[in-house]
Amino acid sequence: MSSLELSKKLTAWMLIVTAVVIGLGGLIRIYDAGESCPDWPTCFGTWGFEVSEEEQGDWWEENPDEVDSRGSGHRYTTFQIFTEWFHRLLAGAILGPLVLINWYLIRKSEDSEGEVLLASTISAVLIIWQGAVGWLTVEMDNLHWSVALHLSSALLFTMSLVWLWISICRAGGGLPKWICFDVGVSAKWRLRILLLSLGAFISIFSGTFVSTTPGANSGCGVSGFPDSWPLCQGEFVQPIDDLIAQSKMIHRWIVGIVWTSLIVASYFAWKDWMDCPGEVIFRWIWASAGIFTANVAVGATYILTWDMEEGFFEFLSLVHLMLASLTFLALATTWVGCSISNEEVV
Repeated sequence: MSSLELSKKLTAWMLIVTAVVIGLGGLIRIYDAGESCPDWPTCFGTWGFEVSEEEQGDWWEENPDEVDSRGSGHRYTTFQIFTEWFHRLLAGAILGPLVLINWYLIRKSEDSEGEVLLASTISAVLIIWQGAVGWLTVEMDNLHWSVALHLSSALLFTMSLVWLWISICRAGGGLPKWICFDVGVSAKWRLRILLLSLGAFISIFSGTFVSTTPGANSGCGVSGFPDSWPLCQGEFVQPIDDLIAQSKMIHRWIVGIVWTSLIVASYFAWKDWMDCPGEVIFRWIWASAGIFTANVAVGATYILTWDMEEGFFEFLSLVHLMLASLTFLALATTWVGCSISNEEVV
């Protein structure tokens, strides 16, 4: 097996691990475990996750400056600590070293072209950046903007791996059919796909900001259909007096703009399909629009299923996050395909 073929397989495995890490990040928020390891890179001063309530109390007494937003009297369960600990283990002890090893292998390979080396270098830089942002998130006690930045950086890192994998495919002889687009169609749609990708990215950032801001999820009310959804406190638009308090309404308008743009793009893709039947890029556009539409429904269900005793059904929040991430990654991958369109297939 050549070094490039090994790097290709390694990159594919890193993409799988990255998806798990992102999913774990959402799970941590659902179980309110974002501050269950108050220090970094250790957890309550240890390298394990079994920290008893008594040990937590002792650590707070020795480190009063590290007391989080819940106060020194709060205690985390072993499961909460484990989710944060395992998230760090996968990201820092497994994924990070794999990225750096892959970069080294590619750098030493005689078959590596400029684009492959560039993509691997960017992935290495971004995994280091992601570690720094992870530290910042802990230091900021999971403040909304720091969590949103952490997820956004994770998605950009994921795309660097997608770009690297595609670049290795090109260097190895050709692109797979599912990412090989017609040159003329790619040139026409490249900017449109880029704008849609940016819109999906902004919607994720705003959504993460909402989900990590206390009270923001109920910022448009929880009274049911239609006052709390699709309306916001019974109105389509409210004057913006407080960006943080009204972040829910802002997020919805961003989602509405992106969803409308995807529907319009799907219509024009259908018209172009008539002139170029079978072109793969249109299937990517339609798939992205379908995933985004399904996610709008999940977001609505999350609000409309609120219960006075149980609150929000948080599992839907995790599904919401993963579908949003998938939409962005699908659109961004399509843009990469447009940028390196090649008629050669494998």
